Amino acid sequence: MKRRTFIGTSAVATVGVLAYQTTNAQEVKQDIEFKLKNNINHSVCHWCFADIPLEDFLIKLNELNIKAVDLMGPKEWPLLKKFNIHSAMCNGAEINLTEGFNDPEYHETLIDNYTKMIPLVAAAGYTNLICFSGNRRGMDDETGLQNCATALKKLMPLAEKHGVVIQMELFNQRNHPDYMGDTSAWGIELCKQIGSENFKLLFDIYHMQIQEGDIIQSIKDNHHYFGHYHTAGVPGRHEINETQELYYPAIMKAILDTGYKGYVAQEFIPASTEKIEALKQGFLICDV
Repeated sequence: MKRRTFIGTSAVATVGVLAYQTTNAQEVKQDIEFKLKNNINHSVCHWCFADIPLEDFLIKLNELNIKAVDLMGPKEWPLLKKFNIHSAMCNGAEINLTEGFNDPEYHETLIDNYTKMIPLVAAAGYTNLICFSGNRRGMDDETGLQNCATALKKLMPLAEKHGVVIQMELFNQRNHPDYMGDTSAWGIELCKQIGSENFKLLFDIYHMQIQEGDIIQSIKDNHHYFGHYHTAGVPGRHEINETQELYYPAIMKAILDTGYKGYVAQEFIPASTEKIEALKQGFLICDV
């Protein structure tokens, strides 16, 4: 899935024993001692590193002892299994980011897609399957919410039977103008309307920082509605180091304090030319 295109620049930090050590160079140091505590279950979105072939990327994840990758569909699952990498967030049932469950025009297609995909996800040994609200296109939020609930409720018995959790990702309006699922409050109300533990929100920290802020409090108050987390730096969607406004160690601690046992996926676009080293830095910063 081609996710997004972003243009931006940011200074890039080296990675030493201290994750936030800075440098004047625009490269990330390559002699890092990489050892994780793994209190956080780490994952990563390959689309951010798409210039690295997937097989090469999975080999590198094995070298780093990273056990999961996000946003993989049935075509990629055999390769993941070859390298013993888990699909922490599956995709492939959605139409696209803008044509989603809020519009009844797409319900027949989406219900058919997800009805076919849910058993495949379960049979492959995976749990999470992404979905999207779609764009408003003049529709009010309450109508869109009810439309989403109507369609998704039809999928819940199948999801519950197979132990699959459908997760709707929240986006911000700057990067995804007109997208309906743009606040945690809207998504939480949808969860309440659906009333199943097999529907959750994919809480993208980057998007929600831009859209509404107050990230740690949101996690503390609403974590039982959040089934998965994505990271990236604000501004620019680059590295989650000292060049941006979020302090990810505190955010990760807040996530752990809720008892969360799922995955946290790096979804930043590296500004550094040393992309794997930047990724290692991201894992270390989140490895509280």
